[in-house]
Amino acid sequence: MVKNKIKVLLVDDSAVVRQALAKVFSLAPDIEVIGSVIDPIFAMQRMKKQWPDVIVLDVEMPRMDGITFLKKIMAERPTPVLICSTLTMKGSETTMQALCAGAVDIINKPTIGVKGFLQESAELLIDTVRGAACANLKTIKKNACRKLQVEPKLTADAMLAPGSTSMAESTDKVVAIGTSTGGTQALELVLPNLPRVVPGIVVVQHMPEKFTRSFAERLNSISLLDIKEASDKDRVIPGRALIAPGGKHMLLERIGARYYVRIKDGPLVSRHRPSVDVLFRSVAKAAGKNALGIIMTGMGDDGARGLREMFDAGARTLAQDEATSVVYGMPKEAVNHGGVQEVLALHDIPQSILQIFSRAIGNEHLLSRVKER
Repeated sequence: MVKNKIKVLLVDDSAVVRQALAKVFSLAPDIEVIGSVIDPIFAMQRMKKQWPDVIVLDVEMPRMDGITFLKKIMAERPTPVLICSTLTMKGSETTMQALCAGAVDIINKPTIGVKGFLQESAELLIDTVRGAACANLKTIKKNACRKLQVEPKLTADAMLAPGSTSMAESTDKVVAIGTSTGGTQALELVLPNLPRVVPGIVVVQHMPEKFTRSFAERLNSISLLDIKEASDKDRVIPGRALIAPGGKHMLLERIGARYYVRIKDGPLVSRHRPSVDVLFRSVAKAAGKNALGIIMTGMGDDGARGLREMFDAGARTLAQDEATSVVYGMPKEAVNHGGVQEVLALHDIPQSILQIFSRAIGNEHLLSRVKER
């Protein structure tokens, strides 16, 4: 009998969706669905009786929309909220609003083929709820994160064979960033605080298909950098940040003196696609000591092995600290794997990037221009 189960409230006007999600969470002995309601009005009534640890929330519902409800919750009693959204452009735009309003993460809304949804998404959904329950929100009590016995996770070997690089140091530099739960907020602090002369940046943010494009567009609108969802064979150049598309792996390749990204299908690696481990391994092989690897907030261990491979290849490596991480999972695992040279608070990461590449940038005065937040 598991004590102190993670209490989950489902808020969605689709009975099929609520049933599918309840079925998934019933597989986890440490998760308990305490309510399943059709809209925020019923949710507020249910929450008067028992407050949940995590809310799984639809965004389009009758009587009160999810964004309004989310803002109300965050103003009155901040609670981890997962947005359950459809894989549509409209859904992705609304979900970006929810993330800005304080939602912790996104999960795909099951529509048809519920049996297949349960088989493919159960482990990821359960881990996402556990990550949300551990979110670093000051006014809620953190729950212990427990793991089920599951099938072994695939490693980056599924996409790219391991191997060292013999590349000499050059003036062409690359920044590789990996992040998950809480990463949307973290990237909104880091990337807009970088100048256009910064080396090319490649980013894996765990996010479902179609949402990454809206996220990249939002980042682009508030940044000096050119930020876009990556396409196959996009060049990695100074002043540009490429976000891995949801549902695809992104790898770095070097042809001559130029870096490119390759966008590929493939199995889930560390239960994710895109996977940080896949990106980091490819950066270790293609860029070696010419790269900087940064791992930030997120649940699980994706990226920990890849960052160690970057470290072993001579790259500089950084990790976000526990105090500023929404979930101190991925950075902690990276530290435990011995691949982290320095642990930094989130607001110090832009400054560190500029310090590391000050010689390549050639403008020392830029160090003083990083905005304080």
